[in-house]
Amino acid sequence: MSNKRTLVIGASPNASRYSHRAALELSYYKHPIHLLGLRPGEIAGVPIDTYPEPYQDIDTITLYLNSTNQLAYYKYILSLKPKRVIFNPGAENEELASLLVKHDIEPLNACTLVMLSIGNY
Repeated sequence: MSNKRTLVIGASPNASRYSHRAALELSYYKHPIHLLGLRPGEIAGVPIDTYPEPYQDIDTITLYLNSTNQLAYYKYILSLKPKRVIFNPGAENEELASLLVKHDIEPLNACTLVMLSIGNY
């Protein structure tokens, strides 16, 4: 399994949130992570950025924002040129998914935690 540099958008310092659990699991499985959220904090020793940074070599973006809150990130997501974007449950967004396809980025309606647990991340 190759390690996939992953950006978690919607990362939360709140340990009860799925985005927090996903960041911990990604780190556990040795996937380098970047975190972007509304509140500063850290997960697995990685700071949560509150401003979209121009990260390099992002393989996967995993989204933990509803479709309305994703609007502000469309251009940003496209600018990072990830190979794929995972829409976790509650984050599904047909408009963004079709935009991704037009830019040769694979949209996936899936759960990052499940993908990691069954070994198909």
